[in-house]
Amino acid sequence: MSSLNTNIAAMTALQTLRSTNSEMLTTQNRISTGLRVASASDNAAYWSIATTMRSDRQSISTVSDALGLGSATAEIASKGIESAISVANKIKDKLVAARTPGVDREKIQSEISELQSSLSEIVSGASFNGQNWLTGDSTDTDAMTRTLVASFSRASDGSISIGTISVDLTKTLLVDKAAAAADRAGALDTQATTTNGGTDYTVLDLDISALTDSADDLADLEEMLATVDGAITTMTDAASSLGAIQTRVDIQKDFASSLMSAIDKGVGQLVDADMNEESTRLQALQVRQQLGIQALSIANQQAQSILSLFR
Repeated sequence: MSSLNTNIAAMTALQTLRSTNSEMLTTQNRISTGLRVASASDNAAYWSIATTMRSDRQSISTVSDALGLGSATAEIASKGIESAISVANKIKDKLVAARTPGVDREKIQSEISELQSSLSEIVSGASFNGQNWLTGDSTDTDAMTRTLVASFSRASDGSISIGTISVDLTKTLLVDKAAAAADRAGALDTQATTTNGGTDYTVLDLDISALTDSADDLADLEEMLATVDGAITTMTDAASSLGAIQTRVDIQKDFASSLMSAIDKGVGQLVDADMNEESTRLQALQVRQQLGIQALSIANQQAQSILSLFR
């Protein structure tokens, strides 16, 4: 039956064309965004998982930045200790030279004083982002520990945890800021006393200018030499401790980088669109759209043929 009020063929063609246009819009959105799941309405489960993973990835990125900061601080401290060891070795050499009878110890002391000033400047300058791991107040136990953020993890129940690396500054302390001289435990300012002269001194303020060639003075000079050598040994141990910390930080940083790459890959598999597939789909839909328009045009022309029946 032919009807003027109801064109069933045109209605069917129009419905098919609308469906095709809707599929084209979805495909074009996927192509333009590169995402198969761009919102919760596309796939609520995948969108929820991907959103959580992206949030965790951002947190891990922040951890990586914090590790980079910690690594830089440890490296600055390590370089500071290496420089301090080099200067202390020079002081040691000067003391060895001063052990020779008849030398001008006042002139040698003037050189040692310059080296001592250099040591103080090295320690105070080994600072990064306001942190200096070579100096501190050993009487303040809380201040002698530094905590670095090392990891971020999420358990199966959704709870999160933050891993940390603790740095014990008592192992890297070169200059102690404790108020009482007797309390100072830094490698360079631990107080010693000469056996014969009864003089208190540290590596940073020892003075040989008044020493003579007497047996007692030479014995005191050798004690000073032993003190400097002991400080060098302590600083070497501190450098080893810092090296271990830096290695651990670098390992955690590399792991964080690998973890972020894995998360990016996992999220991509969940929500990214297959561009080859979408390109093929778009071409097919464009053909279907053209055929739908043609079919609708033919269906609309059928109603006009009824006019010929009344001529």
